[in-house]
Amino acid sequence: MRLLKSHPFLKLVNSYLIDGSQPSNLNFAWNFGSLLLVCLVIQIVTGVTLAMHFNPSIAEAFNSVEHIMRDVNNGWLIRYFHSNTASAFFFLVYLHIGRGIYYGSYQKPRTITWVIGTIILIAMMATGFLGYATVITNLLSAIPWIGGDFVEFIWGGFSVNNATLNRFFALHFVLPFILVALVLMHLIGLHDTGGSSNPMGVSGNFARLPMGPYFRFKDLITLFIFIWVLSLFVYFMPNGLGDSENYIPANPMQTPAAIVPEWYLLPFYAILRSIPNKLLGVIAMFAAILAILSLPYFDLSRTRGFQFKPASKVFFFVLVANFILLMALGAKHVESPFVEIGMVSTFVYFAYYSISIPSISLIENTLLAIVQNVNKHLVALFNSPLPFQGYSQQNKFGANIIVYLFIKAIELDNFKNKFMAKYVFFSFLYILISSIFIYYFGDNFVFALNTSDEVGIVDNTIPGVICPVCRDNGVETIVIRGRDCPICKTPMD
Repeated sequence: MRLLKSHPFLKLVNSYLIDGSQPSNLNFAWNFGSLLLVCLVIQIVTGVTLAMHFNPSIAEAFNSVEHIMRDVNNGWLIRYFHSNTASAFFFLVYLHIGRGIYYGSYQKPRTITWVIGTIILIAMMATGFLGYATVITNLLSAIPWIGGDFVEFIWGGFSVNNATLNRFFALHFVLPFILVALVLMHLIGLHDTGGSSNPMGVSGNFARLPMGPYFRFKDLITLFIFIWVLSLFVYFMPNGLGDSENYIPANPMQTPAAIVPEWYLLPFYAILRSIPNKLLGVIAMFAAILAILSLPYFDLSRTRGFQFKPASKVFFFVLVANFILLMALGAKHVESPFVEIGMVSTFVYFAYYSISIPSISLIENTLLAIVQNVNKHLVALFNSPLPFQGYSQQNKFGANIIVYLFIKAIELDNFKNKFMAKYVFFSFLYILISSIFIYYFGDNFVFALNTSDEVGIVDNTIPGVICPVCRDNGVETIVIRGRDCPICKTPMD
């Protein structure tokens, strides 16, 4: 024990994992951080192991993955743990962010911790994107003036080639180690601001417990549950969250017609597709990620968190339902009615950060000031020796009004509970009906998308036709009317 408090390195570990004090009322929602750290360790260990056997070249990349799956000892297990832990990583990150928004973890003095956390999210998305995608790099061509040259610079040529794969793989390998540095900064920022927030939204050094053994044991409970659930996916449904296109060798001259990102990027992909203009769509996609950064500056509330603010709760659950709807829309084809629903959902998403948060916080601040003023009068009223002693004749009527409003406020509290129950029910009913509609009727619409003249990359919603020459050769190429097929150069009249 003496060594833990005297050794320069162990002293730092001791201050974080053993003696570091945390609020005693933390619930299991505060365990997501430790689970995310476990996911990061799993990803780095399995990723380094896979990198020893992977060959990032157009000719051998697909075959090297098959070599890992079939010839390397337990290679299939390492690869499935790597792919499924990536999904678990993002799932826990979204829960972690949701908990932070609900309990106001972005407010002072933890604003810098929130900013670093947002940078971690961006780095995670970049790492996940670089791990499997080379086709959607054509989005960078939307940059004005330099877009085309910038895409060729990223590709390392005039199309996706060996240089592209090597660059993407190198960045995919390096970014997790940068992520480790960002996580350390995140923990240091959290430690320097007095540790975690708490469900009550109050600050102070009262009612705190050390990390060990109380919270470490609590973390172990969720860790065992996480490993059990992750093992179910790895051993029984390893491809449940994957895409069947991954088992087809890539063709750099043709992009699959129904290509979409992984599920954890679908909400932002849906925002991209909901805007007809390519440049504005790309800007909106990145703005949707950066919108999280605006919370510490747009939330003007005097109290931390939504746990005691019914209006903020309502809009928070609207945001959650809308995020799930965007995820479902991102997996569908770009066609009516999904485009229209996506536009509405995109507006709701941005309106939450730019309109709802500032306006609701101002309204709640006003109501809080009114309640505090009422309480001040009530204290003066009920602390008097006689019911209305100390009040002038003209203020007795006002005192009666205050008592009446106090009674009505109690009745309103019961109404709030009933309203919240009804709201939660209708929110889930809305999600259920939307999901059923998308699932059963989504494929009944005509699929018609525009493709790039160069390599057939889907980029917007202009209707097109299938090239009959390519179709006879077993390839479906979608071409805009009046243009030539990018594969066989047949004119589409």
